[in-house]
Amino acid sequence: MADLKMPEINSVVIAGNLTRDPVFHRTISGTPVVNFCIASNRKYRDAANQWQEDVCYIGIVAWNKLADSCNNRLKKGSAVLIDGELQSHLFKNDEGQNRSVVEIKARRIQFLNKRTISSEPLHNNSQCNHNEEEPSSVEDDSFDKFLTSEESQLLKEQPTALPQG
Repeated sequence: MADLKMPEINSVVIAGNLTRDPVFHRTISGTPVVNFCIASNRKYRDAANQWQEDVCYIGIVAWNKLADSCNNRLKKGSAVLIDGELQSHLFKNDEGQNRSVVEIKARRIQFLNKRTISSEPLHNNSQCNHNEEEPSSVEDDSFDKFLTSEESQLLKEQPTALPQG
């Protein structure tokens, strides 16, 4: 059994709504980063056959061009579909205790709300361009630099449509 190798898979796909406006900032080196939290609902029937709802709150982090798009397009209540990977990090809280946080590092984000044409300023004081259509899905342009060539090739391959039957 020692010959078996555990596959290195870390992939998450989840949909939900932002619980508050995204928080945008830049690192010391100027790299854009945005953090936000989504609520993902799950409905199920309990033992008494009554519908119940469970809510899971998940932290999301996005970098580079993806962070800029999130800052421009998202606000509290926005619906999104996130494709990414789990990451964790340790920090010390105000009392000096070690804490662990698990969040999703977004690879792709699908913006599920229809974009309304408005001249109202968004988060970064930019304005919508009435003649320009922005894609409803944005991908992190730097994510692949940490992948092996084999992993990068697998991500580029598009799945074929399943036969209808």
